[in-house]
Amino acid sequence: MTKVLLLAVAAGFMATSAAAEFKFTFDWSGLKLCTTGKPNTVANPRFKISGLPAGTTAVQFKLKDLDVPGYNHGGGWVKITQDGTVSANSFKYKSPCPPSGKHTYEWTATARTKKGGKKLAVAKARRKYPE
Repeated sequence: MTKVLLLAVAAGFMATSAAAEFKFTFDWSGLKLCTTGKPNTVANPRFKISGLPAGTTAVQFKLKDLDVPGYNHGGGWVKITQDGTVSANSFKYKSPCPPSGKHTYEWTATARTKKGGKKLAVAKARRKYPE
């Protein structure tokens, strides 16, 4: 019974660890400064993803202003390769553009088996804008 329990705990830990490895980075380099509160439609930043879950063929990205969470900045879908690089200009979205001061923005990446397919994992990355 103890061995079965230990195996179950180990399996749960390994599954949690695998999901926790899915992450990505981005930066705002090249983005035209916008502080008017009227976002521009712009090309996505370059994303570098690591720890893609097995079976991932598409990733959905969405941007949220954590200071104004009701505003829809949009995002996009990309087909993904196992190297995890998403080139700039893969999709369009509404840029960060806080009317006063800095806001915290969060990209959410959802790994899926295909566009609209089974969700495999979710990762988030935050940055202030302007930096």
